[in-house]
Amino acid sequence: MSGDHHAVNHDYHLVNPSPWPAVGALGGFVLAMGAVIFMHPDIVGAESVSWAVVLPGFALVVLTMFLWWKDVVKESLAGDHKPVVQLGLRYGMALFIASEVMFFAAFFWAFFDASLYFDEAKQVVRTEATGGTWPPAGVVPFDAFSLPFMNTLILLLSGCTVTWAHHALREGKRDQLVHGLTLTVLLGIAFTSLQAFEYSHAAFGFSDGIYSSTFYMATGFHGFHVLVGTIFLAVCLFRAKAGHFTPSHHFGFEAAAWYWHFVDVVWLFLFVCVYWWGG
Repeated sequence: MSGDHHAVNHDYHLVNPSPWPAVGALGGFVLAMGAVIFMHPDIVGAESVSWAVVLPGFALVVLTMFLWWKDVVKESLAGDHKPVVQLGLRYGMALFIASEVMFFAAFFWAFFDASLYFDEAKQVVRTEATGGTWPPAGVVPFDAFSLPFMNTLILLLSGCTVTWAHHALREGKRDQLVHGLTLTVLLGIAFTSLQAFEYSHAAFGFSDGIYSSTFYMATGFHGFHVLVGTIFLAVCLFRAKAGHFTPSHHFGFEAAAWYWHFVDVVWLFLFVCVYWWGG
């Protein structure tokens, strides 16, 4: 009777008590406060502070993510992620990507607002900001069909390799799964390296005007997402080698693939709108 009383009679997963939500909230608070102090050192009575002020909060957030996701992986391997739980995870990932779409929409909005609309009532302000042209006078934009085009080809190819890995996983071909993921991670590293090289040769800085600010915010945050996606896929690669994924149970990899395809699509918009048309 005792065994029957404690038996699980539903497919939902009731998580065990965990410290990570509280630790993550604390880390986020410390990180935010560190960032505020770094950007506005006058609130602590200083003229400037070292960027190291953000490190404690950043380290706490990263530690929380690592340990929390480690627990989620253990729950998955223990069989706690039944189909109904996986459905909830899929909804959560879809909503997360939808929120990311809105995040990038804000940067595109700022870019198009500065480049397309001319308010006669604010003619002086707008002319001072853009020089009456777009790109603003004195700004030398990147050639869209040099490094940006190369990065476009790299990301499109990475979308093919991650899809290859996904199909191999669904067909139970573990070797092809590992090969596809390895190529995708390498292509992600290549993209980040080329973008860093591109930034190092830019003819304008972040604070040089509205063009440079919107350019670096949009492409820089995309580059950060590529870095996160590459780490996401690298973790999936290690898990694939360890045999964590099966043809019917692999949402961890599926979420990484969704995220990577989202990053690909955002880059296509950036290439066409910011690099090609905007340049």
